[in-house]
Amino acid sequence: MELVLTEGVASLGLREIARRAGVSHGAPRRHFPTHQALLSAIARRGFADLAGRFAEAADEAASPRAQLRALACAYVRYAQERPGMFELMFRHDLLRGQARAAGRPQLREASLPLFGRIVELVTRCREQEDGGRPDVPAAVTAVALWANVHGLTQLWGWGSIGLALGEDDSPQPGDRLDQLIGAVIDAHLGEAAA
Repeated sequence: MELVLTEGVASLGLREIARRAGVSHGAPRRHFPTHQALLSAIARRGFADLAGRFAEAADEAASPRAQLRALACAYVRYAQERPGMFELMFRHDLLRGQARAAGRPQLREASLPLFGRIVELVTRCREQEDGGRPDVPAAVTAVALWANVHGLTQLWGWGSIGLALGEDDSPQPGDRLDQLIGAVIDAHLGEAAA
């Protein structure tokens, strides 16, 4: 975990992990039969951390739209604070095919509940606000919304948001982030009733 947090996904070779742990280069294979299994175990920890942040951010008494906004802001902030972990968590090209082994759950068992929460909130928004496109399944809208927030997150991290907005640097989280997240949610669910 330390390697991914400080040096990113590219640093996650089994030899380097073993060297840092002070064990033989073959020792990690006793616990993780493949490199994918090790990466998936690390990514599961990231999803657990993100789930905790989602739980802290979402006020259950708030409207579904307000909860979506809070989750989206937590998502962006998590990516800013833990860019290496964030990158690994969504690199399914590296993590794909990790089968259940030695009683370890599959990565999807850690990631899909977070997505399910977004689908639930999109559904509740539609029911309460009569907005968005009811002809499009809630899961499809949730994927589009997530992809939009993920793209915003990437562009923010690369400094492109500041450039597009005519600012010298990427703006700091706060009002600008709230504006952007609001625009994303409104684009997918329609504008909130005044």
